[in-house]
Amino acid sequence: MRKRLKVKSKKERGRIRRHQRVRKKIFGTSEVPRLCIHRTLKNMEAQLIDDIEQKTLFSLSTKSKEFREKMPYGGNIRAASLLGEMFAQEAKKRGTEKVVFDRAGYLYHGRVKAFAEAARKGGLVF
Repeated sequence: MRKRLKVKSKKERGRIRRHQRVRKKIFGTSEVPRLCIHRTLKNMEAQLIDDIEQKTLFSLSTKSKEFREKMPYGGNIRAASLLGEMFAQEAKKRGTEKVVFDRAGYLYHGRVKAFAEAARKGGLVF
């Protein structure tokens, strides 16, 4: 029996179903963690996840204090690219260079694409 998703919009339900389908194939380890993003209308969040230990290794959001000092609004392409650069710098500081990118069912364009390109530019390999 299929599990019912308690999500209000049909669009969000479709995104979650796409994410579940993709998660069957994408898997992060401690050496090569999964870089998962989540985007809302006003903000964006990214985290490195070790799926074996089921732990979040590191996360950063446009709501965080260090991001808000540089840019007050987090819901546009400029904010996504700045978040990608900051995320890549912090991940490299923590010893992670290679990741598996999980776009969480979102289309690869706009803020998702800007984040991914900035993270690659910052030194992450995926």
